[in-house]
Amino acid sequence: MKYGTMLVSLAILLPLRLSTLQAAEKPSPLKVFILAGQSNMEGQGVADLDGKDYNQGKGTLNFLLRDPAKAPLFKHLKDANGKWAVRDDVWVRYKLEDGTLKAGPLTLGFTPYGGRHHFGPELQFGWIMGDCYENQVLLIKTAWGGKSLYKDFRPPSSGGQVGAYYTKMIAEVREALANLKKDFPAYDGGGYELAGFVWYHGWNDGCEPKTAVPEYEANLVNLIRDVRKELNAPKLAVVIGELTGPWTKAPGEWGVLRKAQAAAAARPEFKGNVLFVETHDFVRKAEDSPCPGHGHHEFANAETYFLVGDALGKGMTELTRKP
Repeated sequence: MKYGTMLVSLAILLPLRLSTLQAAEKPSPLKVFILAGQSNMEGQGVADLDGKDYNQGKGTLNFLLRDPAKAPLFKHLKDANGKWAVRDDVWVRYKLEDGTLKAGPLTLGFTPYGGRHHFGPELQFGWIMGDCYENQVLLIKTAWGGKSLYKDFRPPSSGGQVGAYYTKMIAEVREALANLKKDFPAYDGGGYELAGFVWYHGWNDGCEPKTAVPEYEANLVNLIRDVRKELNAPKLAVVIGELTGPWTKAPGEWGVLRKAQAAAAARPEFKGNVLFVETHDFVRKAEDSPCPGHGHHEFANAETYFLVGDALGKGMTELTRKP
């Protein structure tokens, strides 16, 4: 190898090695956050797809990064070479419904879609948690599209048949914690702390105004209690993300459901460790978004998903970094 070529190779490899070393040198314990919900938590935000199928790329991350007024908010998501940034000190574990496991350092692509063209609230949430803690951070995503709290995530304390996806959520959290070194070789074996639970959900229950909506507050309260009991974390910090979407100011069942989410967080027993986070101001116009016909997915607007993750992250910081 020529001397000049060797220097170039070292210049490329050194930042990567330093990044890995910095991740490994983070102090223990590992901070673990569970991100649960349905398709909006799965991640529908579009990063860089364009053409007629994506409204010529309007409302994607790439589109926003070309806007001088908005680009500063998103610039940390790309590295110096213009590639999507990767954070080695924040890890994500997401198991798709078909059993496919996605595990690795925080970047785009931890969604049901192939490639790295989509993202969910975990992206900016992970950036905030990584900046918040000196520790390594793990995000465990347990989210599946089209699942209700009334049936699919139904917690044991609500009575009736326990939801299959409640059981699946708990099982996947335990599986993740039992395989830390296998899934994340940089894990130092120094233990972990269940630091927080994020619930971003609501669409399917809102579609059942006579059954699911009236029970939503009670079921959500029971979910929080039962998750804490199952995971032996009695004061686990919980952030509830408001149901987002173009119906955020609609009356009827949607208004009742959003109030139920807020009311659950406001229960006296949860004072200081459960927080409701508003997201209705983050909805963008359909015509300014990649998927104008997908109102149930917030039109796949990247700014919406980024701001939701940002709000959830700041809410979690408020709960977990109190003196």
